[in-house]
Amino acid sequence: MKTKIKYTNEPIEAKVVMDFLPPPEELAFREEGVKVTIALSKKSVDFFKSEASKHHTQYQRMIRKLIDTYVDSYAEPLTHRASGASQKRGAP
Repeated sequence: MKTKIKYTNEPIEAKVVMDFLPPPEELAFREEGVKVTIALSKKSVDFFKSEASKHHTQYQRMIRKLIDTYVDSYAEPLTHRASGASQKRGAP
């Protein structure tokens, strides 16, 4: 940064931006966890352990996030699919 900044006396156009950030209490929210026992393939666990170490996190957390993302992507449209499937079954 060898070049000096040249300031001008131009008018400033300010805009009000809507507050889109969640309140702190929503950021601190943790979902209720349920402990389960699951047998995974060795290659899957090795993969998640390797990736977790690269990103300095826990492999269980990565697996949990993967499952939560899957559920979030399919939970909403599931009602549409179920109604579509029942229409096909009921159709002559």
